[in-house]
Amino acid sequence: MTSHRHNHDSEPSPRDGYLDAARECILDVGWRRTTLTEVARRAGVSRMTIYRAWSDMPALLGDLMTREWGTLVADRVDLATTPTPERIADAVVATVGALRENELFTRIVELDPELILPYLLSRRGRSQELILEVLAAAIAAGQAAGAIGDGDPSTVARGLVLAAHGFVLSAHTMVDDAVDQPALDDELHHLIARSLTP
Repeated sequence: MTSHRHNHDSEPSPRDGYLDAARECILDVGWRRTTLTEVARRAGVSRMTIYRAWSDMPALLGDLMTREWGTLVADRVDLATTPTPERIADAVVATVGALRENELFTRIVELDPELILPYLLSRRGRSQELILEVLAAAIAAGQAAGAIGDGDPSTVARGLVLAAHGFVLSAHTMVDDAVDQPALDDELHHLIARSLTP
């Protein structure tokens, strides 16, 4: 799930370079002002090279978001050790924090929040499917080891993702002089760990 750009075992592909150029464009001018022509210019290739890879900007954005968010999750969920409620809670809270601080995610939310709405109100995206897959696998592995309570792993994973949505997108609305961000993150950790404990 980790992109070539973050995988030290393989060379970056030209496609990753094009996605890097698109990322730079969105960070600089936002989604609405980013065009395939500008991506090609920044990548140092012809416009037709980019058009052969993506028919339009939404297709390119989908691949960019899948790479970006998939890497965040893959870097924080470790299936090499037995998943426990605490470890899964650690991973979810770390992923939520990384998303909130991710410059691409922040830029999209600030300038083009309508890009996020379909994934909250209408359908799941590839990034969400990747997250659900990783979480469900961790939950199933933890259940097999007797470390995590019963329940369909896919259903439990979906519940966790739904809960995490609010902590990614709306946590700032709940921060004030009485409750700070670390306290909210601790509460998310508690909610997840407790829900997974046998």
